[in-house]
Amino acid sequence: MPMGFCAIIGGTLTLVGASPTILLNDLMVIGGKKLEPFGLFTQTPIGLCLLASAVIYFLVFGKFILPASKGETEGGGISAMLMRDYPALDQAYEIHVPEDFEGPKTLEELGIRQNFLVTVIAIGNASAKLKNLVPRKSDTIAPGDDIVVLGRQINVKKLAEYMKWEIKEGLDLFADDLARTNAGLVETVVSPRSPLVGKTLEEARFQEQYQVNPIAIYTGDRVYLAGLNHVRLKMGDAILLQGPWDRFHIIKNQPQPRALTFATPLEGEILRPEKAKWAVFWLAIALTQVIFFKVKLSVALMSGALGMIITGVLSVDEAYHSVDWMTVFLLGGLIPLGTAFEQTGTAAFIAKGVLELIGKVSPIMLLAVIGVMTSFFTLVISNVGATVLLVPLCMNMAIMAGGDPRMAALVVGLSASNTFVLPTHQVNALIMRPGGYRTVDYAKAGAIMTVIFLVVMLSVMYFFYGVK
Repeated sequence: MPMGFCAIIGGTLTLVGASPTILLNDLMVIGGKKLEPFGLFTQTPIGLCLLASAVIYFLVFGKFILPASKGETEGGGISAMLMRDYPALDQAYEIHVPEDFEGPKTLEELGIRQNFLVTVIAIGNASAKLKNLVPRKSDTIAPGDDIVVLGRQINVKKLAEYMKWEIKEGLDLFADDLARTNAGLVETVVSPRSPLVGKTLEEARFQEQYQVNPIAIYTGDRVYLAGLNHVRLKMGDAILLQGPWDRFHIIKNQPQPRALTFATPLEGEILRPEKAKWAVFWLAIALTQVIFFKVKLSVALMSGALGMIITGVLSVDEAYHSVDWMTVFLLGGLIPLGTAFEQTGTAAFIAKGVLELIGKVSPIMLLAVIGVMTSFFTLVISNVGATVLLVPLCMNMAIMAGGDPRMAALVVGLSASNTFVLPTHQVNALIMRPGGYRTVDYAKAGAIMTVIFLVVMLSVMYFFYGVK
């Protein structure tokens, strides 16, 4: 949790550290007039103080606010938990099906997973030169086939004895396909906006779509080794998967929102160290334009990205797939809405109503109200959505109260990262399962962190930025 909180706050160090602040300069328009844009490091003093306060908070009060249980991190997550209970889970067993087997029969008919708690991860036939590395319940096992299973050794032996099949001494037909360098086990977590949320693996056609084998699901306080296709998934559930490394890299590089977040490192990743110099060069070019030549942030970053494509650091397809298109379309709808919100006078009308409600206040107290309001909105809608909708409103409030609309916009952008009370932020959702945290743990630690965030931010604005 300290790591997650500090990662979120780290996004406030520079203007490009988090999505809400990236949008600020484009949103700061009042009456058709664009306000003076923020620099790359305008907010850095605030971000440094926020980060320092979070570190001190956990150093001093961590033992009181963090749960006493070490959670899953003590065992290293679902994969380590299963490895402890099934010491040979990462050991694949190849089994030969004799010619006198009364088949073919489907995996569902044989009930191998349900009856023996082992998972069939491959089916093949040497004579027919056929291999199936992602067998589904409708796939068949026929006489003369070879299968590969994962599971406890004693259970694999029971399966072989019951079926009168022969366990080979090692991998034979699948020696290359399932070699450690080509395939393995990974632990994944269902992402906050994953299309898998609320569905079962069967409903999502998981194996057909992702071409990997689910081995176990950890949801709530239970580990499911059988009946995986009928477990309804929730955000934060952990799924242990087996498959080729290249398939996992494809899943990992999916455009946002990703269905799964990987909690264990992947092997076999293709690195291109020879491109590192060009990548650093174009990043430096982009930052130089922003810092020294006052080029618009979006233009500077786009030129850096274009340079990386031209010099081969990224291909056009890689650049395309790296874009979070869900966010693009979200902004495509929200930005016009925010513009209409300001141009139609709706923002001014609501701002007037809010000011009448709170009465005449000083500029720093107005910023406090804005910070509280933004922090609340980020708990119920995305931080990007809250920023787009609240920047016009809060700038109007600042103008009516005689304050600085730029500072009001900055408070909105920073407070959009003040999301600690609920595990709705993707960082909090990612660490929730591996850390063994509950929602109440976030409420306990996050409520105090939320208050500290607001107090530190407003204090720095009062003493460093001169907002009185």
